Amino acid sequence: MEVYNCSSDDGPSSDAPIPLLTPYKMGDFHLSHRIVLAPLTRNRSYGHVPQPHAAVYYSQRTTKGGLLIAEATGISDTAQGYPHTPGIWTKEYVEAWKPIVDAVHQKGGVFFLQMWHVGRVSTYDFQPNGQAPVSSTDKGITPGLDGVDWSPPRRLRKDEIPGIVNDFRLSARNAIEADFQPNGQAPISSTDKGITPGLAGVDWPPPRRLGKDEIPGIVNDFRLAARNAIEADQVNDRTDEYGGSLENRCRFALEIVEAVTNEIGSHRVGIRLSPYTDFMESAIDSDPDALGLYMANALNKFNILYLHVMEPRVGGTVLQGPEDEIPHRLLPMRKAFKNTFIAADGYNRSKGNRAIADNYADLIAFGRWFLANPDLPRRFELDAPLNKYDRSTFYTSDPVVGYTDYPFLEEA
Repeated sequence: MEVYNCSSDDGPSSDAPIPLLTPYKMGDFHLSHRIVLAPLTRNRSYGHVPQPHAAVYYSQRTTKGGLLIAEATGISDTAQGYPHTPGIWTKEYVEAWKPIVDAVHQKGGVFFLQMWHVGRVSTYDFQPNGQAPVSSTDKGITPGLDGVDWSPPRRLRKDEIPGIVNDFRLSARNAIEADFQPNGQAPISSTDKGITPGLAGVDWPPPRRLGKDEIPGIVNDFRLAARNAIEADQVNDRTDEYGGSLENRCRFALEIVEAVTNEIGSHRVGIRLSPYTDFMESAIDSDPDALGLYMANALNKFNILYLHVMEPRVGGTVLQGPEDEIPHRLLPMRKAFKNTFIAADGYNRSKGNRAIADNYADLIAFGRWFLANPDLPRRFELDAPLNKYDRSTFYTSDPVVGYTDYPFLEEA
């Protein structure tokens, strides 16, 4: 397979610690390095059911103490807009996630689930009973964009908005109630008395009584990252308290954060924001800097674990300078947010190291390079050549090709 060498002479000296490979404490989680697997839509969850091959994919990219964020996962039957993306709103979906999460935990990884609602980026075919997609607006995406005949959306009524917020809350609870333990250890409980083996057809393992000193630190090992729910003023044309002013347009996202943190605890919650994106005609806000900064400050109220932000792009190109520079557009958000800050998009080894060394971010998320290089932390450690990714296989439904067939360093 073709390789790409992204090494640079202006990185850290050979005898200095590699910033991306230094440990970091994110809340209760002790990460062994700063390299994060970014959430990547993979289109391989047939019928929206997570598949066994996902366990291979995520396990390949797991290191002990490494942070992985799972692909965007629908919170309800109205949340879908792409083929074969996973769900979390039914028991079937929760059960299907269990072996995938266990595969990550067996290797000591930290796994978060990204929940989403696609809004107007959908068609009648993906919606229950062929209804219109729901959104903050009735303005549709240009039919034919990305080769899809997008259906005109329906503007949500004000009385329907709490239902969407509740879908996020229930999906968060579903993630927590997936009922699995890392590393094959015994289930924990207030007692060591087990359930009768064979009850309900399950061979229930005996639990371990939770130590008093463990109770304050208990965190379920399937966490979540609430996807960006902000809409720019170029799209959101509501005239009620969910539209117009900056505060109003952020209200929906913050109501979701409040509901989810109240349900499962702020120490299990992160959020991904993309204030500079125009993906799928989302249209960049008239003042994206103010939008991002407002959200960074507002999220502090909920004390969530991390804020994950995408770097600006123009025409699909990340706005980054020469090799010896890092971007600075996210710096106000980084300074405003009080907990872990994750930057993403357009980074390689050199830029990632500089971003960490300059305290521009705490962690760096890698998408395409981590997809093509399942052992990315090891390659960065050795400054080894990288496999080149194949865009043509990003969104195919093959369970192997472009998914789990990228070679490890010793195989390349």
